[in-house]
Amino acid sequence: MGVVVSIDERKPPQASVQPLVDLTASDMRRVNQLILSKTGSEVEMIPEVAQHLIDSGGKRLRPMLTLSAAQMCGYEGEHHITLAASVEFMHTATLLHDDVVDESDMRRGKQAARMVWGNQASVLVGDFLLGQAFRMMVDAGSMEALDVLSTASTVIAEGEVLQLSAAQSMETTEDDYLTVIRSKTAALFSAAAEVGPILAGSNKPTRDAFRSYGINLGLAFQLVDDALDYGGSKASLGKNVGDDFYEGKITLPVLLAYRRGSEDERAYWREAMESNSSDAKALEKAMELLQKHNAIADTVERARHYGQIARDALAPLPASDHKQALLDVVEFCISRVN
Repeated sequence: MGVVVSIDERKPPQASVQPLVDLTASDMRRVNQLILSKTGSEVEMIPEVAQHLIDSGGKRLRPMLTLSAAQMCGYEGEHHITLAASVEFMHTATLLHDDVVDESDMRRGKQAARMVWGNQASVLVGDFLLGQAFRMMVDAGSMEALDVLSTASTVIAEGEVLQLSAAQSMETTEDDYLTVIRSKTAALFSAAAEVGPILAGSNKPTRDAFRSYGINLGLAFQLVDDALDYGGSKASLGKNVGDDFYEGKITLPVLLAYRRGSEDERAYWREAMESNSSDAKALEKAMELLQKHNAIADTVERARHYGQIARDALAPLPASDHKQALLDVVEFCISRVN
């Protein structure tokens, strides 16, 4: 007897987020309306700072994951809109805080909010957005969803502190680095994907599948981001190429080049990353060493590894347009480096 394979299952992965955008478009309009209403405040600076970042672009991938996962699992209520907005507020708050910690000048191609309103305002508006996110989680009325998202918030903060403690230290290991990005980036991807099936009342294997998909998609996404800092463009990054280098961020491309290099090369990396005084000439040298030791290509290869785990996590679930769109998102995240 022959094996029948669903046409949907045979589709090769596409490097596009557009199918997901199209499938969630009507719900995202409602999410955006909710976001606008929840940034309102009598304190004039709060909506100004929030809108500055919200209006600066970004694909809103994380809330789309929440919406798509809920729809894929057959959810028919309204609370996926609320939780998707919560997820976006958590992400936006994290960006505001990150830019202060990292002393970043740019965010998504615009001046970072801290450059316009200062560090104190950025931190405090980020706190306001987190507060609003938790209020919306409560409004959704799911203790399980609240548990998942509040845990993610804690893990993200732990990742920030861990990154700070490891900053500019070439003694950082690859395991240390993966722990940081699993906390800072992948935790929110994972929570965003898992709360959809929670709302739908899905069983544990389905919840586990979406959690695994989210965390591995997040790891792949961040690995590609770190590769792009040395091999991308300002347009694709929304910041200046080499910003991670100038800030002394220890990312995987640097770790690979450092550990594979000669003693002289390792001495260069220690000086460049720990001195806080690198310039364009130092960046050019860094790019040469990264190329020499295949560090960027191998970082992307690791991203592909986690991307495949994300795809495999969804494999047992029934075929659908939403499932295919989520699979396409994995390829989209990785293909940004091409």
